[in-house]
Amino acid sequence: MKTRGLFQRLGLRIASGVLRPKPLAAALALATLAPATAFGQDQPWLADRRFTVGPGYRVGDYELHPGVALEFGYDSNFFLRASEGDAAGEPVGAMRLRVTPSFSFSTLGPQRKGGSTTQAPPTAEFSGGLSVTYNEFFPVSGPAEGKERMWQQRNLSGLFDVRLNILPSRPWSGSIYASVGRLIQPTQEGVIREDFSESYNRFTPNAGAELVWNPGSGLLDWRIGYNFAGTVFESNRFTGLTNIHHTFQTRGRWRFLPRSALLYDARIGIVQYLDPSDKTGSTPLRVQIGYNGLITKNFGALLMAGWGASFYDPSSTETEETVQDFDSIIGQAELRYFLTPNPSSDPQAASTTLSSVSLGFTRDFFDSYIGSFFERDRGYLKLTYFFGGRFVVIVDAGVGALVNPAINTQSIQENPWTDIRIDASGFAEYRFKDAFGINTTLRYNTRISDNSLTIPGIGEDKLQWQQFEAYLGARWLM
Repeated sequence: MKTRGLFQRLGLRIASGVLRPKPLAAALALATLAPATAFGQDQPWLADRRFTVGPGYRVGDYELHPGVALEFGYDSNFFLRASEGDAAGEPVGAMRLRVTPSFSFSTLGPQRKGGSTTQAPPTAEFSGGLSVTYNEFFPVSGPAEGKERMWQQRNLSGLFDVRLNILPSRPWSGSIYASVGRLIQPTQEGVIREDFSESYNRFTPNAGAELVWNPGSGLLDWRIGYNFAGTVFESNRFTGLTNIHHTFQTRGRWRFLPRSALLYDARIGIVQYLDPSDKTGSTPLRVQIGYNGLITKNFGALLMAGWGASFYDPSSTETEETVQDFDSIIGQAELRYFLTPNPSSDPQAASTTLSSVSLGFTRDFFDSYIGSFFERDRGYLKLTYFFGGRFVVIVDAGVGALVNPAINTQSIQENPWTDIRIDASGFAEYRFKDAFGINTTLRYNTRISDNSLTIPGIGEDKLQWQQFEAYLGARWLM
């Protein structure tokens, strides 16, 4: 299912194959479509460029940052199967090798330029990056059939992105950005053929632009933007789930006190599926207002609240009156404690430079590949700690409810139900040199559910699953 930016790692296990009632599609129906957006979500140093780059090389007006990472560890349930009683079979545990070369570039930053603080900002700033991850699996537990299929999971995923900022730090400015990624995911059966015809591998193109108005002393800024996001399945069997998502957005910020700002965010989307007979589109609308500020040099607060509505097109088994829609409150509340007092008067700048502890709650809705939507209510705790420019620790944990409406498709009929989602991750890295470090990553995810989906011709697909991952790694980064 779709998440972060749109896509978040929610892990809702859904029976996607049954959207096409064909015998082989039903045999492959047991699926876990994990969200697609941040290809670096399994590797935090890819998700945040602060941790990706090292000292770099200067070439003319650009700085270049090549790097490579090697990780080896254990994945207890790569197929995300239920612990027992699942029609797909028992979980398969495997040792996992990941090799990730990466390369990023940008126009010269202020440290490289060495200019004075009064120097005029550049006319344009350009940046981008490319990363590719090779995965190899060595099964160590589970049924013999599952182990055999685990050997077949060798794959490549990756992400390429570019961004151009035009007239930065001026009253009128703008940005243009684009990216394309490839996400690898097998079916729960672990079937991958030479032509990849039975996997959930997919490409995720993304592009957009934003116009920014920031008059006078910068107390007010207003933005208008557009974003295109696509999800393109490689398998011909699942092309009905291929979709595009247009988002039109306006957002603003008014700093009415030196350390406090009022926020506004409104966006409307158009979600279109390649084959609307399999999955219908929608016109999601979100409007929020809020506050972001530094209460003291150590404490900050963020509060956003508003309304969201999904506006789904009815399927062939629904009418305008019976279609399942989200229509409720959405928002986010967060308290943040900075371990080092924040010297900046900008409440937004604080989050990118200092060690901090955050406690928060989010409520939102997301498109689902079966039925219409699901609602997520998640409480979270996050620690980001930097020490001496050499040691970084990131800990993120959350627990929340996944609220699912009734499903009424030609193949599946289910009453509304609610599951519990728990996620926790930890990343730590120590850099012996500016260009070399060792790291460890720990991750635990589970969906607590007594529910199952009845798959015609297969049986029950249990929605409960749990997964533990642990890796040790080393990185060379310039």
